[in-house]
Amino acid sequence: MKLNFTGHTDPGLIRSNNQDDYYIDPEGRFFIVADGMGGHAGGEEASRIATREIKAYLTANWDVSKPSPELLEQALWQANEAILQDQQNHPERADMGTTAVVVIFRNQEQWCAHVGDSRLYRLRETQLEQVTEDHTWVARAIKIGDITAEEARVHPFRHVLSRCLGREDLHQVDVQPLDTKIGDRLLLCSDGLTEELPDQKIAHNLQINPLLDQSALSLVEDAKDQGGHDNITVVIVALE
Repeated sequence: MKLNFTGHTDPGLIRSNNQDDYYIDPEGRFFIVADGMGGHAGGEEASRIATREIKAYLTANWDVSKPSPELLEQALWQANEAILQDQQNHPERADMGTTAVVVIFRNQEQWCAHVGDSRLYRLRETQLEQVTEDHTWVARAIKIGDITAEEARVHPFRHVLSRCLGREDLHQVDVQPLDTKIGDRLLLCSDGLTEELPDQKIAHNLQINPLLDQSALSLVEDAKDQGGHDNITVVIVALE
């Protein structure tokens, strides 16, 4: 299996700074997207700490005989601890936090871990599937039938996270195996993309653009055309 991959981030049209961050391992071993929150400096710092710490942990422990789910989970716990430590050192950033979604390709397996509402999608032929489940108030409300998916898109609480990195009361990181095959495309993204574009628009874009760089730029520009109210980050991985 050969991987092709690309990433792109943009502050959008409203915000002056970019609190998103992403990292692509040059060898294609792992991919990270993080979306920070907590004020101008805090959000930027939180997402960058998360990306840096996850990258550092995965790189340092990649060849250790540790199961991939455990490796992923520990990487996110390390990021959480690093953000908490930074909050103690810089009280002005005490409310900062960040989402994170991470995909790894290791030992012939693919795994995903996430906290928050940054998403992983899989496009298989013409079918786009949201792999991760948002850790938000509205996602839980949809699950138990209190609101519909259509209502959730405009709900005033849609940005309220039930979990994020940078919290002492974070008790769970979601880790799951990925079902992939040749021809699939994976999309990691911040909610600056999914707030502006419905799934069918995302799927259409991934299908019609054979070049990954073109597809990533087109997704960002489409989100900006719809308002670009938030920072927008996409990472695309093609299995070929």
